[in-house]
Amino acid sequence: MTTATPPPENKIPTLRQQVKLSVVVPVYNEEATIQELVKLVLTAPVPDGVVRELICVNDCSRDGTAARLDQLRDLHPGCDIRVYHKPVNEGKGAALRDGFKYATGDIVLVQDADLEYDPHDYPRLLQPILDHKADVVYGSRFIGEPHRVLYYWHTIGNKFLTSFSNMFTNLNLTDMEVGYKVFRKSVLDRIDLKCNRFGFEPEVTAKIAKMRPRLRIYEVGIGYYGRSYEEGKKITWKDGFKAILTILRFRFSN
Repeated sequence: MTTATPPPENKIPTLRQQVKLSVVVPVYNEEATIQELVKLVLTAPVPDGVVRELICVNDCSRDGTAARLDQLRDLHPGCDIRVYHKPVNEGKGAALRDGFKYATGDIVLVQDADLEYDPHDYPRLLQPILDHKADVVYGSRFIGEPHRVLYYWHTIGNKFLTSFSNMFTNLNLTDMEVGYKVFRKSVLDRIDLKCNRFGFEPEVTAKIAKMRPRLRIYEVGIGYYGRSYEEGKKITWKDGFKAILTILRFRFSN
């Protein structure tokens, strides 16, 4: 029995060569967490043969985030860290677009700047791509891994948005809104992203579902350590309503 191999344009180096991972971090008002998060990213285990670069895009933070970011090279000498400061606040989607543009890796991983997602999950997120089984990998907070108990209606909202998205994409994801998403760089290079804010999640999902030849999309369970609003959580019900409009928008357009 043979194993399917990716199309030539999607191939990444075998592990006899180095595979470069670009970790892209959109940052907005995360003065309290960003340096701890970066330390976790740089020390997280990765499979043998994987090297990493870290790209932080500061979305015009209004607190002390910029200064904390500018200290990173001194705190981690020898590490491949790049920091970009946006002159105006545009949102997560816009910051990610910039980060993807600057990324030079074979694989790109989206990492939120808070501490809700644990970089120790990197090996399981990367392995399906390294094994040439996947082109895109989503984490999932709903398939058995540890998670902090917080808001009932957030969970219901996430599951509704995922189901609503699946209706239009014909995917069977369990967590479309998850922060951990991993892509072959060649896949991202073919996507024209437009949403500036939290619409990134449904937009990129709709667009990878439409790509031909059909992409191989995997989900893996991840831990989730959510924040309360008192601790700095930013997403509200208004973002959920906007996500519905985004799902409808990109079902019928590019």
